[in-house]
Amino acid sequence: MINLNLILIFILAYLIGSFPTGVIVGKIFFAEDIRNYGSGNIGTTNSFRVFGPFAGSVVLIVDVLKGTLATNLPRIFHLNVPKYVLLISGGLAILGHTFSIFLKFKGGKAVATSAGLFLGYNLKFFGICALIFLPLVFITSYVSLSSLIAVVLIFIATFFFHDVFLEIIVGCIMIILFIRHRSNIKRLLHHQENIIPFGLWYWYKKRHHKL
Repeated sequence: MINLNLILIFILAYLIGSFPTGVIVGKIFFAEDIRNYGSGNIGTTNSFRVFGPFAGSVVLIVDVLKGTLATNLPRIFHLNVPKYVLLISGGLAILGHTFSIFLKFKGGKAVATSAGLFLGYNLKFFGICALIFLPLVFITSYVSLSSLIAVVLIFIATFFFHDVFLEIIVGCIMIILFIRHRSNIKRLLHHQENIIPFGLWYWYKKRHHKL
């Protein structure tokens, strides 16, 4: 028998993920559409680059919370469901962020929303993900490169949790991230990818340029 409550929660999870934070922040506070600037992406990195650190931080926090909230919808509504249903709910938020119904099924690259899913599902796993991702950003100064390397390492890390559903969802996230980062990969290969003004590689390049 179809669980109507669960279907409604899945729809809500997708709609939460579809909320275009970067676009909303840009239009409300700057009267600009972020899709017309920088890389054209609606996510955290481009928001930092185009609108500054405060706006970028707002986009980051909201996009993470989208994943966390969507993942925990079954708990919030007190549904007695298997734990893997949380992953499905969070996964739908990721799909919503990537293919937003409010943006004609276009969207972001789902890095922050994926982090929100991990945060909502398993705090220990989220901590491991942070320990993988943040040092990579600090070393490389490339968010895109760090995200791609991190998601592969995170996928490997799932095998230590003995949770087949977590392995599946992270495997799907890995595929989505690589597909959504195709343009970034091309720019990385041609040494045209933008770096963030932070980290070892940025400081090295800045010092080398001055010399």
